[in-house]
Amino acid sequence: MRREPTAAEARLWYHLRAKRLNGVKFSQQVVIGPFIADFAARAHRLAIELDGDTHVDEARDARRTAAIETLGYRVMRFTNSDVMRNEAAVLGAIVAALATAPLPGPLPVNGEREKDDL
Repeated sequence: MRREPTAAEARLWYHLRAKRLNGVKFSQQVVIGPFIADFAARAHRLAIELDGDTHVDEARDARRTAAIETLGYRVMRFTNSDVMRNEAAVLGAIVAALATAPLPGPLPVNGEREKDDL
C-alpha cells in the first residue's frame, strides 16, 4: 500500500469519498483477494483502478482484472490522464456502472456468508 496518492488519485478520491458520488460508499486501497484496488464500492462490487501515464503492462492488467472479476467485482480502469483531463467523463462512466447490476458474487465456501453480506 502506498502512503501518498498520485494527483489523479487524490482528485478522484475527492469525488468518491464521503458518499459524494450518488450516495455510494467507496473505500480506497481496498484488498480484493491478493490484490489492492485503488478504490472500490463493495456494495456494488465495483473496483476502480488508476494507471499511471507511463503504465504499459497491459497483459498484467488484463490478468489482474480477470482475477478480480472471478471474485465477483467489475473492474473499471482509467489512466491518470483521463482523470486529470476529462474528470466529468470519468465520473459519468462510474455513475453509469453504478446504475447497472453488479456481477454475481463468488459462491460461498461451505455455506459461509461474505463479510459484506452481514
